[in-house]
Amino acid sequence: MNNNYHVTYEINSMITPEQLSNLFITSGIKRPLQDLERLSKMLKNADITISAWEQDKLIGIARSITDYSYCCYLSDLAVDKAYQKHGIGKKLVELTQEEIGDEVALILLSSPTAMEYYPKIGFDKIDNGFKIARLK
Repeated sequence: MNNNYHVTYEINSMITPEQLSNLFITSGIKRPLQDLERLSKMLKNADITISAWEQDKLIGIARSITDYSYCCYLSDLAVDKAYQKHGIGKKLVELTQEEIGDEVALILLSSPTAMEYYPKIGFDKIDNGFKIARLK
C-alpha cells in the first residue's frame, strides 16, 4: 500500500447510506447502490459493522448479523478497488472474528468472482448450503 495511506478501523461507527453506496460503487460489489432507504436498513439492522477508513473516506466494510453464540453471517465484505490487495479485507474479517469470539462460526456467501479470495484469508469452502433467493 502507498505509504501515505493511514488506514484506521472502527467497530459499529456511524456510516451514512451515501458513504455505503459510494463504497459499494468503488469496490465493485453488487448491491442496491441507489436505494438509500434499503442501504440505511442494512446498516441499522446489522449486529456488527467493522469499517476501514482513510482519513474521512470509508474504504472498507465488513457487515455482519449474529447471535453472538453460535453463528455469524458476514453479509458484506467490500474494499474500495484502489485499496484492495493490501490486507484490508483480511483485517476486517479478523476484527469481526475478534468481536464474535471463538465459539461462533463465521459464514458467508461468495460472489463467483471472489471464490479464490476467501480461502486465502482463512475460510474453508463448504458445499452443504442452501438459499431462497430474494425477489428484488
